[in-house]
Formats: sequence, structure tokens, C-alpha cells
Amino acid sequence: MSERTPRTTPSVCATSLNPATPPSFPPSRRDFLRASSGSLLLAATSPLFAQSASIVAVRIWPARDYTRVTLELEAPLKYSHQVLKNPERLVLDIEDLELSGKLKDIVSKVTANDPYVGGVRAGQFKARVVRLVFDLKTEINPQVFALKPVGEYGHRLVLDLYPANPADPLLALLDKKEIPSDLAPRADDPPQAKSEPEPRAQEKPDAPARSEPRVEAKPGKPVVTRLVTIALDPGHGGEDPGAVGRRGTFEKNVTLAVARRLKEKIDAEPNMRSMLTRDADFFVPLGVRVQKARRVQADLFVSIHADAWIKPSARGSSVFALSEKGATSSAAGWLAKKENDADLIGGVNLGTHDKDLARVLLDLSTTAQINDSLKLGRAVLAELGGINELHKAHVEQAGFAVLKAPDIPSILIETAFISNPEEEKKLVDEAYQEKMAQSILKGIKVYFSKNPPLAKSRLASLE
Repeated sequence: MSERTPRTTPSVCATSLNPATPPSFPPSRRDFLRASSGSLLLAATSPLFAQSASIVAVRIWPARDYTRVTLELEAPLKYSHQVLKNPERLVLDIEDLELSGKLKDIVSKVTANDPYVGGVRAGQFKARVVRLVFDLKTEINPQVFALKPVGEYGHRLVLDLYPANPADPLLALLDKKEIPSDLAPRADDPPQAKSEPEPRAQEKPDAPARSEPRVEAKPGKPVVTRLVTIALDPGHGGEDPGAVGRRGTFEKNVTLAVARRLKEKIDAEPNMRSMLTRDADFFVPLGVRVQKARRVQADLFVSIHADAWIKPSARGSSVFALSEKGATSSAAGWLAKKENDADLIGGVNLGTHDKDLARVLLDLSTTAQINDSLKLGRAVLAELGGINELHKAHVEQAGFAVLKAPDIPSILIETAFISNPEEEKKLVDEAYQEKMAQSILKGIKVYFSKNPPLAKSRLASLE
């Protein structure tokens, strides 16, 4: 179903407009919308519900990381918000607006499995002021901000509902696989300056592949098995659908499907584990994707995409690494700019932009990281050539923001061109997705067989 398709109106009820008091007026005196995880109630037809041209669409994106609520408008409107306690609620007042049929979508889209929103109530608080009351399941730190028109979107009013006590991603990984005590991070470890990368052992072309990466022990310590962590980044998500195929396939859905299959395969490997920068359909800013990988001390970062080109004849798989000296081709530069614009489409709250994170993305990418990324890219590209035509026979480079972790070899994979009708069919085929995931894993294992992981740095987890 299209995100903007209006839904059928269910049964009717009315209740109080004041979020702090129980219902005190009969239905004829007060019109109201209400939804909860257990029931769905919408207000009756009333003069207050005259169709408003200001509301274009309403969307809710629930996820464990945070829940996003988006109101798309034809023009910017004034708004204010407040958080109320006992019980937890978020109140949003929007001026110069009358309650319209479009706002009914917001209550119909509340789901029982939303981690943070238990229900939504909407009413005409006063003349041309609409009040939305979000009943919350837990304490949240809201971010409320406006976005200017971009792409196919008009003006947007965004509510990002973050948990007041977010889960630690590294602890979540430790719960899944046991990690040797010598490698586990310690809370009392002080931050350390990043040291120069240790020289790699001499690579031997004829050396057999090793399925279980190991790390050399320090003098006087026993050899321990090295647990390798791989960050998987399904491109786009939520408000940002990515490229769209001619048959209506969203890139964000393809990338998540392939990433989930790859995660399952990596987690089944001895001494390997993986994490997803997003595990559902929600938007993650490019910088946050990098930050997530660093917080779990990832050894590799693999961003998965299925992009489009202006001509439907473009086809084949590609692998990209970061470049500090400009793109290796005009097409690579165009693609990097398009991917870097994802933050504009998805919607980033610039008022909370992390300066330290910006510094990491802009200033700290290193030659050593790029060299290792190229090695990883070549290994993966060679495997992809066994299941699909290659768009380019070599790893291309450009200034992809999502590849700028200074201490993690990072690649971006274009699994196929979603704009090519034949490849679009492949991308939605489960058998092809399975082959794609298997090929990427093979490439990762080849890379580690020739480039054993070094001792784990604790810097990434202590940002």
C-alpha cells in the first residue's frame, strides 16, 4: 500500500481535548481522534473536519532505535511542543490548521509493536490550532524540527522520539556471542590516541585460506581467538526510499533483505559476528551509520545498495571505496553525490548535529584505511563476478560520506541496477539475494585470509 493512500475510517468516539484530564464532554460537544495499541477510534464528521489543503500526508516509522512521526505539509506552519509526565506524553500544537481527514492517517498508523508510541489523540484545541497528544510507553527525548522541500517531499514537520535510556549496541553484541576477556572493552579504559597501523605480515599468494581469523598474542600472553565484528549497512530506509525500479521496487527494501541474509551467514561463522546499522524500515543519518560501526569496534564496514542510472541499460554489480583525491570516474562522483544527499531526503535535524562526528567524517579518513578498503573491495568484487556481470572490473573510488570511518576498512556494494528491468527482477528474487549474500561473505573471508585482523583498538567504543 502506498504511504499516502488514505485508509478506511473505523468506528467513532469522542473524548477530552485536554491531555491531562479524563473525558468530560459528550460527543456532540467535543470532536476527537484517538488510537492505541489495543483499539482504534476516530472522530465523527464535523464542521471542524473540513478538508484542509495544508496536510499532504502523515507517516510513522517505528523502530527500536527511535520512532519517527512525519507530517508533510504544503506550507510551513508554526508549532510548539511539550513533554508531560505521569503518564508520559508528548503534546504538539500546530497553528493555522484545522483538523482534516489527512490527520486521521496518523491514528490509523499507530501499531501495537511500536516501542515508544502507545496511542495518538488529535483534536481542534482552539480556533485553527490542532493539538496532537502522543501517549508514550516510556520516557523519551524528543527532537521536533522542520524540513524544507526536497526531492518529492514538500515541507515536513518531523518528530523523532528517542528513548531516554538507549541500549548500548556493544553490549547487545556481547549478549549474542561470547568474547574473550582479553578483547572485551573495559569501562575504565582511558581513551588512547590512534597509533600508526602495524605493518601487515608478508602476503603469500599461495597461502591457504583461513576460515577462522586469529590475532597474534603479545609476548608472555597465550594466543587467543580473535572475534571479528562486521558492520552491515543496508542503504536508505524510512523517509528515504533510495532508488525506485520501474516495477515499483524500493531500493531500501532490497538492501535490507540482502543485509539480513548476509548477517545470518556471518553470525553462523566461527569467530565472526555482525551488526546492522538498521534492522527495520527507518532512516539512519550517514554519520550515525559510521558512528554505530565505531561504537561496536567493527573490523569492517559494508554498505549495501542497489542504485539506479539515468539509462535503463546500465547493468552489473560494482564495489566502491573512499577517495580523498576525487572520484575515479564521473559516474562514481555522480553516485557519491547522490548517496551523500540521502541525509537531505531522509531528514536530519541539523540543530543537533554532532560536531565531533562531523570532524570524524571530514578530517580523519586515512591512507591506510583506503588501502585496506581497496583490498577488501577487490576480494568482494571477484566473488560478485561469479554470480552477476560486473559493471566495472575494478574497485572505483569517490567521496562517499558513509565510508569515512578513519579506522575501519569500508566498502559500498552496488548489488545491481534497480533501474534495469532485468536486474530489478533479480533483486527481488530470494535465490539471487541468497547468492549475493554468500558471495559477499566469501569475499570477506578471502580478505581476512590475506589480511588477518590486528589487535582490537578500544578507542572506537569510548567516543
